[in-house]
Amino acid sequence: MMQTALELFWEFFKIGLFAVGGGPATLPFLMELTKVKPWYTMEQLTNMIAISESTPGPLGLNMSTYAGFQALGLFGGLVSSFGLVLPSVIIIILIARFLDNFSQNPYVKAAFYGVRPAVTALIAAAVLGLCRVSLFVERNGNLTPAVGSVIIAVVVFGLLQVKRLKKFHPALWFLVGAVIGIVFRL
Repeated sequence: MMQTALELFWEFFKIGLFAVGGGPATLPFLMELTKVKPWYTMEQLTNMIAISESTPGPLGLNMSTYAGFQALGLFGGLVSSFGLVLPSVIIIILIARFLDNFSQNPYVKAAFYGVRPAVTALIAAAVLGLCRVSLFVERNGNLTPAVGSVIIAVVVFGLLQVKRLKKFHPALWFLVGAVIGIVFRL
């Protein structure tokens, strides 16, 4: 149990340290974790993403709590969540302490200039990975489109392009997707 707790802490500490850009930036790391640890499957990850996006709280934190809970119950959820959050706390304390002294430093400005596109690339990679998992089914090593999922994605995306519909609350879009999913699955 203690080894698993330390593994949870360490894996989510690394995710918290390197997933610059918030919840969506954690997705590539969380996807990779499904390949090396038995804490959750890719299907569970996609379901948890849907749940995390429709519930309060950051995606990465929700996922770390879920994975930890799957592995070691409540204690695992606390350990993995602490591991994910700790790097941010440390970094924010250091930044708050020193940023005023370095905010005009050309190296610091250049570092932030380079980090922004890297975060964009991480988020884009996560989106592509989610599209692969959500819109395709793997059979015998080949990807085939999941027709129902593709139709749902196209319909919701199309509706989101209508200016008047963009004003609707995101929770409504989750509800629309859920209803369409139920209709297609029945």
